[in-house]
Amino acid sequence: MRIIQIIDSLEAGGAERMAVNYANALGTIIEFSGLVATRKEGILLHQIEPSVSYLFLNKKKLIDFRALFKLHSFVLKNKVTHIHAHSTSFFLAFLLKLIHPSLQLIWHDHYGDSEFLNKRPMGALKMTLPFFNGIIAVNQKLKIWAEQKINFKNTVYLPNFPSEKKNCTVHTVLKGVTGKRIVCLANLRVQKNHFLLLEVARKLQQSHPEWTFHLIGKDFDDTYSKKIKDLIGAFTLEKNVFLYGTKQDIENILQQSTIGVLTSQSEGLPVALLEYGWLKKPVVVTDVGEISSLVANGKNGFLIATQQEYLFYQALVELIKSEVLQLEFGNALYKTIIGTYSKKAVMAQYLNWLKNSCK
Repeated sequence: MRIIQIIDSLEAGGAERMAVNYANALGTIIEFSGLVATRKEGILLHQIEPSVSYLFLNKKKLIDFRALFKLHSFVLKNKVTHIHAHSTSFFLAFLLKLIHPSLQLIWHDHYGDSEFLNKRPMGALKMTLPFFNGIIAVNQKLKIWAEQKINFKNTVYLPNFPSEKKNCTVHTVLKGVTGKRIVCLANLRVQKNHFLLLEVARKLQQSHPEWTFHLIGKDFDDTYSKKIKDLIGAFTLEKNVFLYGTKQDIENILQQSTIGVLTSQSEGLPVALLEYGWLKKPVVVTDVGEISSLVANGKNGFLIATQQEYLFYQALVELIKSEVLQLEFGNALYKTIIGTYSKKAVMAQYLNWLKNSCK
């Protein structure tokens, strides 16, 4: 098989990370693996392996014929057989199919607001998805939605998996005290609900003032990020909560951290959680999306209902007080990921599905 991944940008989001992860993973196990960024490059550009052929389209509008034919030339030159379109790049894949009908199209649905699927726009999807051969969903809710709401039967749930790439020349140094850092890998978006994190940080400041929160993720300089910064000031958390923006050296950052958290109100299967587990970090996370399939409450992490700030705080304190529990949770989460959410396990499922179902 000769497969290219298509993604709108290479910013450090979950869908973008998975597009790069798939391209890199396939680079050594199939005849040809390519990656196409349509609208914008970004920090993940530096994580593309040499075995992957890369193309940037610099697409400027919804229907950009220059970008479309540039992509078509790339497909022809490399004898591509499958287009794996991530998130909103499905529309470009659809246009490509119109001029190259023999291509097999796969759509990877990373929709982050899977708790609010009743509000999801469906017009463009209903028009284009009949041209696709299969859908990959990042959680079971999205799989059921595709099967029932848009009547697409060849849908498979495949879990996200963490990157195993380790080399990075950048070296971020986290503030705070070694052994007392809590990290949150999440772009500053509404669905990530940083306001819950700040309420928890406010409580922890009173009981454990030496512990600090480290927020890694893209700042969009919008109303949401402004409110986060305003609340940090209003709660006098300037010495307890630190914002770093987008970073490349996630492994280095996690090695400096003690506990990983996610306070999301909606998720698919967050790549951040997989990265916590890959580095054996104990976690406290909200029970949304596919997280409960990975985290068993009290066994390999703490799983808390959304908007329950006091319960989240209590779980965090329990972890803080016990280094033994931190170690047990971290090791148990790592074992869970190795068994089901590793690159090797997911790639085996993916290639088997392509060979048997997407023809």
